[in-house]
Amino acid sequence: MMRKRNLFIGAGFVALIIALGIGSTVLERSVAAQGNGLEAPMFEVDPFWPKPLPNHWILGSTIGISIDSRDHVWIIHRQTTFAARTEIGAAQDPPLSECCIPAPNILEFDPEGNLVSYFGGPGDGYEWPTSNHGIWVDHKDNIWIGGNGGTDAHILKFTRAGEFLMQIGKASARVSGTRTNNAGDEVPVMTRDSNDMESFGRVAQVTVDPETNEAYVSDGYYNKRIVVLDADTGEFKRYWGAYGNKPDDSVNLGRYSPDAPPAQQFRGPVHCAKVANDGLVYVCDRGADRLQVFQRDGTFVTEAIIAPQTLNQGSTWDIAFSKDADQKYIYLADGQNMKVYILLRETMEVLTSFGDGGRQPGQFFAVHSIETDSQGNIYTTETYEGKRVQKFIYKGIGPVTESNQGVLWPTGG
Repeated sequence: MMRKRNLFIGAGFVALIIALGIGSTVLERSVAAQGNGLEAPMFEVDPFWPKPLPNHWILGSTIGISIDSRDHVWIIHRQTTFAARTEIGAAQDPPLSECCIPAPNILEFDPEGNLVSYFGGPGDGYEWPTSNHGIWVDHKDNIWIGGNGGTDAHILKFTRAGEFLMQIGKASARVSGTRTNNAGDEVPVMTRDSNDMESFGRVAQVTVDPETNEAYVSDGYYNKRIVVLDADTGEFKRYWGAYGNKPDDSVNLGRYSPDAPPAQQFRGPVHCAKVANDGLVYVCDRGADRLQVFQRDGTFVTEAIIAPQTLNQGSTWDIAFSKDADQKYIYLADGQNMKVYILLRETMEVLTSFGDGGRQPGQFFAVHSIETDSQGNIYTTETYEGKRVQKFIYKGIGPVTESNQGVLWPTGG
């Protein structure tokens, strides 16, 4: 059994995770403050990006980001709360005063932070999700979004101008009945079927591999799998669960414990699937604090456990790659610990991290999604009460001097 060493972000202690079965073990240790010889990308926050929105618009929980071929930044947010009830996640609707109005669901910014286009919402020929989740601009400049609400079992594809192209799956396809929630409301019950070849179970994210023209669906919240589709036709081609296993929804994994053997099924939510230039597929199994790596056909390669003591919502929310040809580094968003880790992709070592909990520039409240532009700059979005997008300017490669850098405030240099 292969063992890997992974630097743990934390001060003064070492956690050893014993991985049973297929995979690797990850030893997370503190990074020495000085003289360790490690280097990593350096960043500082741009507190003036993006520019203010027009029309008294305001963002709700901002749960997706993607960068197109022109370095335009696309985000998606929730106008309404996750439960899609009467209250509004972005602002009161109708407004009680001049401010504020929920912005359109999908917003496009140019590299300078100007809002240049927007669209989203119900239309002819498709079912707009009761709650959207994730956005991806593919190599043909098409826009993909996932349906993540209580009745959503589908994904949508649009042109960059907002013209509807395709719906895969059908809303309510997996609804089997209703239940009464804590507020006394009747809400739909969605059944899990991680072997369904026609629809999904509350998708977290869709990304597209330009080399193969295949869409990778993180499916996600009710289902526990990765689904691969033909990006032109929507045809289901293959799917897999943790370690490449066939998904089995009957398995009760119980609560996550860092002391237990790694679960042989995705614990979920299966929150991201990103394909590197070399064809390796990186999957965020958020509730298990792990990042699993596969070949394109679903063959398991290795895994890394990140901040294994993280309970509740887990540590592995989303990843992005550095923009060098080899994609030497992985940037991993951790919404529970309110930070971004920088990993050496070859070894999956955590070199350093940045961020802290808070609402000021450079701080995070539930950092949810992350991407990089062609210049190596990082962009993040925040869900729940974070409700924003931030830009971190790439400042080159430098020595690692701190395990956790905290807030990357501009130095003026």
